[in-house]
Amino acid sequence: MNYRCYASCAFGIEGILAGELKEFGFENVNAQDARVYFDADEKGIAKANIFLRTADRVYLVLKEFYATTFDELFEGVAAVPFGDIMPSDARFPVDGNAVRSALGSVSDVQAITKKAVVTAMQRVYHKERFEENGSMFNIYINLLKDRATVALNTSGMGLNRRGYRLKNAQAPLKETLAAALIMISRWRTRDFYDPLCGSGTIAIEAAMMAANMAPGLKRRFDAQGYGNEFRKEFSEMKEYAQSLLRQPEMEIFASDIDRKTLELAREHAHNMDVAQHIRFSRKDVRDFEQPGRPASVITNPPYAVRMGEEKEVARLYKAMGDALRPLNDTLAFIITADEQFESKYGAKADKRRKLYNGNIKCTYYQYFRKKQ
Repeated sequence: MNYRCYASCAFGIEGILAGELKEFGFENVNAQDARVYFDADEKGIAKANIFLRTADRVYLVLKEFYATTFDELFEGVAAVPFGDIMPSDARFPVDGNAVRSALGSVSDVQAITKKAVVTAMQRVYHKERFEENGSMFNIYINLLKDRATVALNTSGMGLNRRGYRLKNAQAPLKETLAAALIMISRWRTRDFYDPLCGSGTIAIEAAMMAANMAPGLKRRFDAQGYGNEFRKEFSEMKEYAQSLLRQPEMEIFASDIDRKTLELAREHAHNMDVAQHIRFSRKDVRDFEQPGRPASVITNPPYAVRMGEEKEVARLYKAMGDALRPLNDTLAFIITADEQFESKYGAKADKRRKLYNGNIKCTYYQYFRKKQ
């Protein structure tokens, strides 16, 4: 059966996500703010969940309609044949949001939606109440400019939860954003370096790409509980993803000056079975040396997020510039929330891109022109 779906993502990477979907052969791809629509059957939904690197979640759209009153919202949701979609013991929590809409109270929108879903279920199952102790069918109600979208969250927890980062370091970079940074850099065959690797997220995502490892290979998705057809497609798609694994052709290096953080990075890499593809070392970025082969540096240095850190971070950025600027045939890509980064680093970027690391507005500074 064919469905209209959308994958949510961070602001600023919609184009990257749309490119992923097109590359995987999905049709009717349409990028909007923080989401990209596409068509998919059960096999496609499994493929999107398992293979997409930059998506936050994959949603299956059940209905779209306009609602400016709670009565309109209730009637619109109650008209969805939930009794044909979900078993009588399904768990169906309701999440949602409302942006620039007459119905601005998200908690009220969720409560009305829940009541409407129960009403739709009662038409089929003729029960007063539902135990909700079976498979998870997480319902997502989104109101944007009074247009309601009722959807199922087929992913469950966010797709950034690959299963390797069980412990978080300070100010972690989301796995999906790390993947986007690598894709924006167009890294393919060069050696890879992260000289400020922290808990290892960027290097691990690079190793997964180099090994052709699907990001969802080691986790479970809510849609696996939707019935036999979904269960079969997810199982077969994971087997297919396993068959695509390969040995990386390039070398991947990750270093950090902090011993405990580096141990955490190694642990995360082991959790994802890519530790053998990454050469970890304890090193100060000031000691970064000219790579022997063409290379790309992609890194997420510390930001001055607390009082008193500005001078320390400014010294770090200058040291980064002193170490990286003189290098030949080495491209550098640096994400930071510091709007004065270029002056501290000592060079204007060849290209800049606005991105969000969680709620933090950042700039991705890209240095790729050959030095004259």
